[in-house]
Amino acid sequence: MQESVYKPSPAERHLPEDAPNILIILVDDAGPGLPSTFGGEVTTRSLDRIVDEGIAYNRFHTTAMCSPTRASLLSGRNHHRVGNGQIAELANDWDGYSGHIPRSSALAAEVLRHYGYSTAAWGKWHNTPAEETTVAGPFDSWPTGLGFEYFYGFLAGEASQYEPNLVRNTTVVLPPRTPEEGYHLSEDLADDAIDWLQKHRAMQPDKPFYMYWASGAIHGPHHVMKEWADRYKGKFDDGWDAYRERVFKRAKEKGWIPENAQLTPRHPTMAAWDSIPEHQRPFQRRLMEVAAGYAEHVDVQIGRLLDEIDRLGYADNTLVFYIWGDNGSSAEGQNGTISELLAQNGIPTEVDQHIAALEEIGGLDALGSPKTDNQYHAAWAWAGSTPYKGTKLLASHFGGTRNPMAVRWPAKIKPDPAPRTQFHHCNDLVPTIYEVVGITPPRVVNGIPQDPIDGTSFAYSFNDPAAEGRLRTQYFEIMGSRSIYHDGWMASAFGPRTPWLPGLPPGIHEWTPDHDTWELYNLAEDWTQANDLAEEHPEKLAQLKEIFLVEATRNQVLPVGGGLWVVALHPEMRIAPPYKEWTFSGHMTRMPEFCAPALGNKPNIVTIDADIPADANGVLYKLGSNSGGLTCFVEDGILCYEYNLFIIQRTKIRATETLPTGKVRIEVETAYAEPRPAGPLTVTLKVNGDVWAQGTVPVSAPLLFTANDCLDIGIALGSPVSLDYYDKAPFRFNGSIEQVHVKYV
Repeated sequence: MQESVYKPSPAERHLPEDAPNILIILVDDAGPGLPSTFGGEVTTRSLDRIVDEGIAYNRFHTTAMCSPTRASLLSGRNHHRVGNGQIAELANDWDGYSGHIPRSSALAAEVLRHYGYSTAAWGKWHNTPAEETTVAGPFDSWPTGLGFEYFYGFLAGEASQYEPNLVRNTTVVLPPRTPEEGYHLSEDLADDAIDWLQKHRAMQPDKPFYMYWASGAIHGPHHVMKEWADRYKGKFDDGWDAYRERVFKRAKEKGWIPENAQLTPRHPTMAAWDSIPEHQRPFQRRLMEVAAGYAEHVDVQIGRLLDEIDRLGYADNTLVFYIWGDNGSSAEGQNGTISELLAQNGIPTEVDQHIAALEEIGGLDALGSPKTDNQYHAAWAWAGSTPYKGTKLLASHFGGTRNPMAVRWPAKIKPDPAPRTQFHHCNDLVPTIYEVVGITPPRVVNGIPQDPIDGTSFAYSFNDPAAEGRLRTQYFEIMGSRSIYHDGWMASAFGPRTPWLPGLPPGIHEWTPDHDTWELYNLAEDWTQANDLAEEHPEKLAQLKEIFLVEATRNQVLPVGGGLWVVALHPEMRIAPPYKEWTFSGHMTRMPEFCAPALGNKPNIVTIDADIPADANGVLYKLGSNSGGLTCFVEDGILCYEYNLFIIQRTKIRATETLPTGKVRIEVETAYAEPRPAGPLTVTLKVNGDVWAQGTVPVSAPLLFTANDCLDIGIALGSPVSLDYYDKAPFRFNGSIEQVHVKYV
């Protein structure tokens, strides 16, 4: 009898044999006037390479803000429709601002994974609700819960480039090296992506890949090694106004912007370079030198990733999207800062305070180092958005929303130096990918009916630079700043906030969108929104305002300005843990600050039960980082406390006697000396019930210290709060901590 041979059926394939690999590269907080590719003065050879080997778009648009752009870019929907009308940390209960991407709007990663792609993401995520970022989860809004099979990066909106709080899939991990050993996040992200590619080629060579590489650069803090910043020494000495003139001229020479484009003037509330006092100019110049080095450095890391794609033989059939900025350059550094979260906390400072504090930690050479969280003057951001009016956070004007994009796909796209001028938006990326892969947007994903795709594919323009644009209407809105594009016209309302001005806008509590002034632009004739035609064409303006209202209603934008609810109107409602009491083990680490007890701005008692050795040294706990935070530690048996107000002011409280040995109860009591935001705090240190030291923190941080650092017990992981143990970090406590109890009082 003949023996039968069982042959399993081949796995069902849902993709064409020539389905392309896809790589999305997203640089953070980078305006169109920075890269040398398009006339700027930051060297961007990797961006040059993609443009030279492919095509570029000079009317591609983002939302003007981090989380909103990313949610839209990855889902193909408008940002409010997917709950991201505001950044994840400042979400509220309105649907358009909830911070949760609904399962009815599956990301392209989830769809492509089902079709047979390997999916992976690196870098900045910023689309997980802030309260869900601890190791306890839930994990369904982490990248691996939304379609990416692999993730390595950080969940928050920003991170120290030297000491980030990192996640691999759903596990918190420490950086592989220290800053002293040469660690930098951009390099690490490139290393890890290259490693993943090599493993993919070895283990799944028959599967196409979908990679999303989203740098933390050049978002603040502006961190890069000195040698990179030194490449730009002296290049910005004549200031931002002169820089803008030079870039505008070169952009025209390169054909990146049309000959009839006009250079828009500086906003009347923004400083001219000539108004900067001479003694402050070296500080302002160095801030820009650091930012430029930071930007070149990340472009070089992107080049390393592209090199590996080419070396592995993937180049020809890999569709690369290199997007220079998830919004325009950021003006959140305001007047130039050594600790950029001062602005988010609304704490007013003078530039001379920053310069004085900088002198204590190494002078100008400390800028860009782990000892600062610097960010440049807002006018450098404006210059980096040449030739447009806006910056990040302005959805009303280009400069906030217009970002260059380069595309390379040798198998299907013929290199062409002519810029694509079709008006497009970040929500158009997903339908473009679906079209070239041959996927019809699914009606159901994982059993859940899907919302329609909002974007319009721009694949039609790949090999036809003169093709008529197919996107007819697109709204923009961030915190009340808004605009509407329709058939070549744009209506814009600046909104209640000026991003580069510190503090809350006057009258914000009485603001209503009904009273905003609208502007009108004919974009067919006015590339940069230089000529307001509102008075000449009131009927056209009325038409566009009505279209905006329709789009806002359809996309869950209402109430207009809903993103201001927490940040400006009700800061007490910011995302915070629901608890008022915690009990921690003595080795608990890496609890993100957004989810940790607010030890720096709520009355509280921290009780530490510890076994103190004779030579006691080390950190008992720390919250935050060197750029801002608080810490309690022991130095040669002396109990110490420090409140680091964003480097500008450090309050140190020290006992005068050494701690007793053996079982000891230490209490740190924090109370408001005056009950007001940023009000002074009284801090009392007790040992076994007796007062050992007391002091006053003159100014407190009303919001938070960091975006991505953590609460650590028994050790200072991440960035050390105090310079007193900076060189000893992580300064692990050499005794034993039984538990730490925290209670609001």
